[in-house]
Amino acid sequence: MKKVIVVFLAMGALFSCQTPDKIGFVDNVELINEYQERKDIEAEFKVRVEAYTKKRDSIYQAFDIEYKEAGLKAQKMSQKKAQELAAELQQKGQILQQQLQFEEQQIQQASQTEIDTLVKKVKDFVKDYGKTNGYTYILGSNDAGSVLYGADAKDLTKTLLEELNKKYEGEKK
Repeated sequence: MKKVIVVFLAMGALFSCQTPDKIGFVDNVELINEYQERKDIEAEFKVRVEAYTKKRDSIYQAFDIEYKEAGLKAQKMSQKKAQELAAELQQKGQILQQQLQFEEQQIQQASQTEIDTLVKKVKDFVKDYGKTNGYTYILGSNDAGSVLYGADAKDLTKTLLEELNKKYEGEKK
């Protein structure tokens, strides 16, 4: 009987010596959306999209003028010549549309690549922060409800956001 009591006391002592897990959580959406690098990337792509839109609009305006002028010329041509002119314009319009779609897709792909790289960078930063600061877990909170409740003291969002932005400012210099 004494041996059983000693074993239970020893086990209790072992378990009581273990340190509890250090756990925190981060609001994923806020962390990404408020990160300055993401804001800078968004601003850069906004400029690119605006430039593309202006270019596209001017190309379409020029093509519209050319189309209207061709319509006036076609009235003075034979039916066969008018059909040839219409076919040429249609082909030119399709080529323009394909080129513009390609350029738009390039911008979208570049944007997605930048965002994917940014998300990976943030995940790596959170992982390093957790290791450096002795966290066993840093959970991600989002609208889907991966963390349904967390004590405010365990919310690392603002702390990580400040650290990320400091690091980013240092990288920009």
